[in-house]
Amino acid sequence: LPSGEQSSRLVISWRMNFLQNTMMKGMIESGVRQGLKDSFEQYASLLNQTVKPVDSKDIGSNKEQILASLQAEPQSDWKLAVQYFANFTVLSTFVMGLYVLVHLWLATPSPIHGLEFVGLDLPDSIGEVIVCGMLVLQAERVLGFISRFMQARMQKGSDHGVKAQGDGWLLTVALIEGSSIAAVDSSALSDPYVVFTCNGKTRTSSIKFQKTDPLWNEIFEFDAMEDPPSMLDVEVFDFDGPFDEATSLGHAEVNFVRNNISDLADVWVTLHGKLAQACQSKLHLRIFLDNTKGSNVAKEYISKMEKEVGKKINIRSPQTNSAFQKLFALPPEEFLINDFTCHLKRKMPLQGRLFLSARIIGFHANLFGQKTKFFFLWEDIEDIQVLSPTLASMGSPIVVMTLRRGRGMEARHGAKTQDEEGRLKFQFQSFVSFNVAHRTIMALWKARSLTPEQKVQLIEEESEARSLVTEESGSFLGLEDVSLSEVYCSVLPVPTNFFLEVFGGEDLERKVMEKAGCLNYSYTPWESEKPDVYERQLYYRFDKRISRYRGEVTSTQQKSALPDRDGWLIEEVMTLHAIPLGDYFNLHLRYQIEDAPSRPKECSIKVFFGIAWLKSSKHQKRITKNILVNLQDRLKVMFGAIEKEFTLR
Repeated sequence: LPSGEQSSRLVISWRMNFLQNTMMKGMIESGVRQGLKDSFEQYASLLNQTVKPVDSKDIGSNKEQILASLQAEPQSDWKLAVQYFANFTVLSTFVMGLYVLVHLWLATPSPIHGLEFVGLDLPDSIGEVIVCGMLVLQAERVLGFISRFMQARMQKGSDHGVKAQGDGWLLTVALIEGSSIAAVDSSALSDPYVVFTCNGKTRTSSIKFQKTDPLWNEIFEFDAMEDPPSMLDVEVFDFDGPFDEATSLGHAEVNFVRNNISDLADVWVTLHGKLAQACQSKLHLRIFLDNTKGSNVAKEYISKMEKEVGKKINIRSPQTNSAFQKLFALPPEEFLINDFTCHLKRKMPLQGRLFLSARIIGFHANLFGQKTKFFFLWEDIEDIQVLSPTLASMGSPIVVMTLRRGRGMEARHGAKTQDEEGRLKFQFQSFVSFNVAHRTIMALWKARSLTPEQKVQLIEEESEARSLVTEESGSFLGLEDVSLSEVYCSVLPVPTNFFLEVFGGEDLERKVMEKAGCLNYSYTPWESEKPDVYERQLYYRFDKRISRYRGEVTSTQQKSALPDRDGWLIEEVMTLHAIPLGDYFNLHLRYQIEDAPSRPKECSIKVFFGIAWLKSSKHQKRITKNILVNLQDRLKVMFGAIEKEFTLR
């Protein structure tokens, strides 16, 4: 506490691991949660009888007390002048000047001779020319010192103490001190000052003359920002006069997304750069970020995005935002705006989910137990382009995001390529609702990274907004391993090798799938994902008799050999497009194919099925039953067609 009184904080976290699936999962979790809450409330009431609880007002005043305790180092102009000019150049010039004045007082004027005339006294020897040159050079250097000192005094504490204005996100930075600040010239000390930049606004500290460990104790406040800031740029310069280009002594970035704001209340920031890294330079900062708009920030921001996107955006529940923050390890002030099912294109398309918030764009996938997760800032994006659909993209437009050079390196494992300039490129495709996803992405990107002039230019280039169909919204439940249940088991009178041709990319596969109601059936070749594991992508449309909506399917299949058995395992994750509530779930299938015992011309087939719910819906049971009945009918048609094709050969 600011008062120095000892205190402690207790945070209780819990979770339940279910060893078996049960329909009572929600009820059990609710009962345990309430029981834990009652137990610790009783514990807190007993503790309050002997220990005084901390008043929230005492915690809230922590910032004010910390800032009030900071006092800028007293700076006497005479003291600074003595410190600044007490160097060999100034002292030697003073001695030489005094020596010349004494010489002029003692020496007698020489008669006019040579090319001299009254008023023009020329040097009479080479030695006198050299002495005159030394005096001029020394005087020039001293005048330069005086000029820089006077300019620096005018810049003293230029932004220190300037109060912020407006309502919104208020950023306060207290610059305490520096450690081992580098110098451009190893034979001299630097005159460092610090420039802070956030959302295009800058604050500049005073100049500390001839210091390697300067003490500032200065406070800088940024005017209220409508959107929460993502990054604070910090750069230390060496003052070398008003007309000379400032030399950088080191720089650093403070990321508000990857750091909890409470951890920045007292932090030493390491400076980067050749000079700074050689000297291990650091800055001592205290950073505070406050929101003066209260709890309506998310609501107001989403309302603004609705106007840009042209559709209703539902505010996510606290549980949804908490799951989103936990998924990407984000600070508590970050809130989810929307999320979309899509594919990340790398070597092979990876099916996952794209999450959009006010400050970041993140991707998460959990395919066959392999998790992929990354995010980067909207400000990191330099350009967003939409490429025309191709066969490789399963007929879906491709969104290509190009990051700025050196940005988003933590997410480089998700990038498709890196161009010759070192910029990462990310490709996303197969969106269930491409128009909504694209407009939301563009609106958030424009709001965060573009200047007002660039925003006007983009608006002029865009066509008139089209009305969009409102979609039902649900809460994100997370991406966990799916529980599969057996839905089909049979022994087919066909050899295993023949049955595998249905997954082999041959004519048999196309014939069987078309008979099962899959139109425009296309696929990519099997590619090795890792030893003995192969992967490919599928795309097709449903026949009208399968679905009256004639929806589309993008699917990822993975093939591997059964361990310790003679057979194969085909795992498949399907995403449905252009079907109501199609973005609420993914379908998981597992085909287990092995030779029938003592029957060389027969094979045993088992099919397992499960649904991964991406959003909650009150129609889950109804949707599951409908999909299961449709799937079982399709499997019977598929396997019947395989038997018929085998008898015709």
